[in-house]
Amino acid sequence: MALKIRLSRGGAKKRPFYKIVVAEALSPRDGKFIERLGSYNPMVAKDHAERLVLDLERVKYWISKGAQPTLRVAKMLSSDGLVKAPVIRDQPIKSAPGKKRKEREAEAAEKLASAAEAPAEEAPAAEAPAEEDKKE
Repeated sequence: MALKIRLSRGGAKKRPFYKIVVAEALSPRDGKFIERLGSYNPMVAKDHAERLVLDLERVKYWISKGAQPTLRVAKMLSSDGLVKAPVIRDQPIKSAPGKKRKEREAEAAEKLASAAEAPAEEAPAAEAPAEEDKKE
């Protein structure tokens, strides 16, 4: 029987509240659990005392019995020094342009730079007809 220390969601729609529980790995997220170890309320300020409430003695007990915290819970427990901080990989930046687009933008910038140099000599000639129109 594999045990997990994980979050069980409660609360209303768009107002989450989580219980930190010990449950079997295969049981549903909000289903049956073995013991409640604390709570997490993401709706209050980060420095508020009720944001994260834990029974540290029971957490230590369950970790000694082989219960594995999930990634999110491990991150919370690492602040108390109960587990080593998990390595969280960098999230991809979805809005960043791809490799091909970067190449195209570089080419377009080069064309603009070369085009900006050449028309600079022709610019006075382009202004001359406009002045002639004004005189007439």
